[in-house]
Amino acid sequence: MSQRQVERARSLVATAGRVVAMTGAGISTESGIPDFRGPNGVWTKNPEAEKLFTIHNYVADPDVRRRSWQTRASHGAWDAQANAAHRALVTLERTGRLTAIVTQNIDGLHQRAGSDPDLVIELHGTMFETICLTCADRRTMREALDRVAAGEPDPPCLLCGGILKSATISFGQPLDVAVLARARDAALGCDLMLVAGSSLTVQPAAGLVGLAAHAGATVVVCNGSETPYDDLAEVVLREPLGQVLPALV
Repeated sequence: MSQRQVERARSLVATAGRVVAMTGAGISTESGIPDFRGPNGVWTKNPEAEKLFTIHNYVADPDVRRRSWQTRASHGAWDAQANAAHRALVTLERTGRLTAIVTQNIDGLHQRAGSDPDLVIELHGTMFETICLTCADRRTMREALDRVAAGEPDPPCLLCGGILKSATISFGQPLDVAVLARARDAALGCDLMLVAGSSLTVQPAAGLVGLAAHAGATVVVCNGSETPYDDLAEVVLREPLGQVLPALV
């Protein structure tokens, strides 16, 4: 890695008073969870898999729901361990200068690493709970997966019989208004936005980087490939996050 660029980024992080980390799928690949759009991404290898993440297909097609339940049961996050990049953000948090982790991930690895759950803003929800699309009843994902294992391939809501899905944001679903508001406030209030492992192609999450920059924050981008927001960054680092983030903190 470019030592001069790393030193520049490290200096920016060290002198920032209010840091917000913006994390995406790339921070979890070293924990064995594939991203979506990378060279070995889920959708790169199997474009048909994208249907499982689109709300219209999920609601309209029982077969998509049945396949989704099988995918949830075998998701790598159930057994994944946080990696050095997640732990680096815990180290930064302990300095008292990390005000939020705005994550597009649903895997809970920030919390597993030791990040304060109150600092983690899960823009795209969590895979560890279910929600009914009719009555909004929420329960643990494990409860639903036990029903699948017992012979219900597409378990309905136990309260109203409606369609259950993971408490995550699928394509075609709006973000939770309150969660997005928290993320916007964090972006507007920081003086450094540290992007880690996000391609910054999914809106409105990606737009938080521009929001922070236009409010005066410095941006540091750590991602394996180019992003649409690289031009706003003071420093761009392409090396593996398990090396980069510990070096920065």
